[in-house]
Amino acid sequence: MQARIRNRHGLNMPKLGLGTWPLIGAECSAAVRQALELGYRHIDTAAGYHNEDAVGQALADSPVPREDIHVTSKVWWDRLAPADLAQSLDDSLRALRSDYLDLFMIHWPGQNGSLLGDDLKRSVEALVAARDSGKARAIGVANFPLALLRETVETLGAPLAAIQVEYHLMLNQQPLLDYARAHDMVLTAYTPLGRGRMLEEPAIQAIARRHGVLPSQVALAWLLEQDGVAAIPKAASLANQRSNLAALDLRLDDEDRAQIAALPKNVRLVSPEFAPKWD
Repeated sequence: MQARIRNRHGLNMPKLGLGTWPLIGAECSAAVRQALELGYRHIDTAAGYHNEDAVGQALADSPVPREDIHVTSKVWWDRLAPADLAQSLDDSLRALRSDYLDLFMIHWPGQNGSLLGDDLKRSVEALVAARDSGKARAIGVANFPLALLRETVETLGAPLAAIQVEYHLMLNQQPLLDYARAHDMVLTAYTPLGRGRMLEEPAIQAIARRHGVLPSQVALAWLLEQDGVAAIPKAASLANQRSNLAALDLRLDDEDRAQIAALPKNVRLVSPEFAPKWD
């Protein structure tokens, strides 16, 4: 059984999960079922991925009890008004065929980071209400810059269990990670393999050769060895799902970490037109 991250905000999350974007339909259901058969117990989805029904089908088909599986979903940025957020959560639960989410997150902070002031306060109150209702066992946010995360936690007092952001060995997220650790939040890394770009780096390939593993396993091992960090690589094939699981057993050494530290740390791959201004 793989390591889990637990915190005072009600989270109990396996460090390695299965990301499901952009999988949809039968392909998504098959990937989730296969992952559960292999031993994955952490599935990440979102209303904006348009695949919650496919994930829900896989959960229904699997013999693994629902209570043994951590499921994260998220509300899209255009449904952050309190009534819309509550309805989005109900829609997600219906699609996922579940009475609760293990983690429910705001996916993006409005359009161009527009979730501010009273709008932020109302949305956060609705998020907290979802937790208090029992429909979400823990709550969090995704793609919040540090200043907005700080306002959410310190000014509004939101009991956030996690923040989900792009994080890989060529994007520095140390300020966010430091803040998350100081406030007992998990940082979940999406795009942890950098859409394949990281795997082409000569330094990563050299580390992989030294250990007799794949570059993808090096990239994941670097994340998974960090305290308070989870990773959710998308993987549809059996080979990739197995490979990602095997990264949990890889132990990097100081030479490896030094080579990784020397890589550029400003490569951001996910910044849609509605993204906030990054810190």
